[in-house]
Amino acid sequence: MNKLLLYLVATPLGNLGDISKRAIDTLAMVDFIVAEDTRKSIKLLNHFNIKKPLISYYEHNKRERGEEIVKKLLDGQTCALITDAGMPAISDPGQDLVALCIEKDIPYTVIPGPCAAVCALAVSGLPTGRFCFEGFLSISKKSRNEHLNAIKNEQRTLIFYEAPHKIKNTLKDLLSVLGDRKITIVRELTKIYEEILPITLKQAIEIYNEKEPKGEFVLVIEGAKEVLEQKPTEQNIKELFEKLTKEGAPKSQAIKEIASNLGLRKNEVYSLIINKE
Repeated sequence: MNKLLLYLVATPLGNLGDISKRAIDTLAMVDFIVAEDTRKSIKLLNHFNIKKPLISYYEHNKRERGEEIVKKLLDGQTCALITDAGMPAISDPGQDLVALCIEKDIPYTVIPGPCAAVCALAVSGLPTGRFCFEGFLSISKKSRNEHLNAIKNEQRTLIFYEAPHKIKNTLKDLLSVLGDRKITIVRELTKIYEEILPITLKQAIEIYNEKEPKGEFVLVIEGAKEVLEQKPTEQNIKELFEKLTKEGAPKSQAIKEIASNLGLRKNEVYSLIINKE
């Protein structure tokens, strides 16, 4: 089976002018299109006068629909996989369809285009040479904190996607676990109300305490500073405390950040610093 059957087609994040000619040609050429939300995708297809059968494929029907789609592909039909915006299969149910194609030896390819994570990283002003894409955090506070604690010492730039109704809690949890760091909030990429905010986590919390967040968010966060490979010594802890307080952090906040970053209890840090001042 040499004929390409599945095409992963990137679609615009917001501005329809960002779609490529190759993407339009592919959507017009395939036998059917698989979309996460057909109600949103039909608007894009109508704009370019593309009339093709649409199959919805999302998190809660991907097992059943995946088998249906694979059967069509094995029968020789061609398919374009798209998502609501950007690159399909990135933090998206489409990854399971790609895995099915690999399992069934179905030929596929990608039609490159917009990706919110990479676009946000490019405009963040933070280091771009090495980065980690962490997708969406769980709605469960326990799972979210487990995720953040697992990466709190990651030195590469971190990228998250977030929805407006979750952003306030997410920013608070990021500050609690990671400490105050530089963050670039990228909102509504390529759309009318696009916003790029290079600030800190504390400043971000203050902003969204004052106004209600709207739109789709990408959060780009600076990585951890150099991580101590061995158990931190009393001297290490004192040096960190002096650094943070010189930068303007109150003593209580400095102690909290040190405890969080080094995996210690606050009273341990307090006894080493305050009791020996």
